Amino acid sequence: MPYPKNKTLDHGDQIKDDDKYEALRRKGYSKEKAARIANEGKSGSKKGGKAEGYEEWSKEDLEKKASEVGIEGRSDMDKKELISALRNH
Repeated sequence: MPYPKNKTLDHGDQIKDDDKYEALRRKGYSKEKAARIANEGKSGSKKGGKAEGYEEWSKEDLEKKASEVGIEGRSDMDKKELISALRNH
């Protein structure tokens, strides 16, 4: 069933910009992708949590995390390379 063309819906608190969401759905975007795009820049907070950056981690902790996410060659990497590999994984 095609998405209705001129029907304004209230999608609740999950969708921050109903008009944008509906326009994206009419263009064929999935519900998830349309919601993600419609909510960009609309969150209540300006900044995420207070988790420390990888620079504050020990090399041992970086190697453990790299192992968990499947980064190969981690035993030959220095701390800077591990951080880069984790950020680009």
